[in-house]
Amino acid sequence: MNTSWRSASLVVSAVAVLALTTACGSETAPPASSQNVGATAAAGDYGSAGTGLGNGSGYDAGAAGQENAAAPSASAGELSVSTNQELGEVLTDSAGLTLYRFDKDVAEPPKSNCDGDCAKKWPPVPADDAKAGAGIDDELLGSVTRTDGTKQLTIDGWPAYRFAKDTNAGDINGQGVGGTWYALAPTGKKAQGGGAEAADLPGLSTRKDAKLGEIVIDKNGHTVYRFMKDSPWPMKTACTGECLEKWPVIAPVDAEDTEGIDLKGSGPRGQGYVVFDRPDGIKQQTIDCVPIYTFAGDKKPGDTNGQGVGGTWFAIRPDGKPVGASE
Repeated sequence: MNTSWRSASLVVSAVAVLALTTACGSETAPPASSQNVGATAAAGDYGSAGTGLGNGSGYDAGAAGQENAAAPSASAGELSVSTNQELGEVLTDSAGLTLYRFDKDVAEPPKSNCDGDCAKKWPPVPADDAKAGAGIDDELLGSVTRTDGTKQLTIDGWPAYRFAKDTNAGDINGQGVGGTWYALAPTGKKAQGGGAEAADLPGLSTRKDAKLGEIVIDKNGHTVYRFMKDSPWPMKTACTGECLEKWPVIAPVDAEDTEGIDLKGSGPRGQGYVVFDRPDGIKQQTIDCVPIYTFAGDKKPGDTNGQGVGGTWFAIRPDGKPVGASE
């Protein structure tokens, strides 16, 4: 009997949906590295906690356009080094305002990836009159030409910015925002305190916490969390919109860029370390099919301020299990 075009289409569609919705934890689906299975779970309380970051929210997917245009960037003048109790040495401009770097920029060769609404929230620091003050290597200062033709200051190749919500000398409201913005140390590296250098860490690894035991951390040494209202089988997310400003997703991390992470998963096919194609278009790393996040309230490596927030957010173990909560 001949099969009509419509019938054939329905059969193909059904097979595709079955493969996508069963790949994590299925006995029949083929192994895959990326799953597009995430219908958004019912919206609910995603937890709230004082972040210590003022009213800052990271520029990232969905965050653009939330700020009014910032005033034109003032000149940098003579840069100086200030000491922050939590972050250690921090680079500031002549007015004492903290300078920041953006993880999505490139240092070699220098390139800024913050334009438009991003640049309103994070005004680029002009390179025109910037000069090194005490404790700063003059050879680390440089410039990069932005898309609008202006020259932006760079520190060891990293474009420098201010944060629009830093209004007083010494403010660090931009630290850790969106999991991509960090105060600059005088060397051009991230000011994170404790001597921790993000460049020394894999994309995902583990550390021993005195209270929580072995937990997962990201490339910046920040604690990684899971949301108990998310679902791994099949993968669904209940953290969308404003939730993502407090709980930035972990972008995909190559399996070879991990250390100590259980890559097999607990499903029948052992396929757990996969990329989640979220309904909002953001790609998110998972461990054992559990979507993973950082917390905007963790300002430096070792912080675990997100632990237990709202009774739904918990640090995650290398096998994807929550610390201090039952699944």
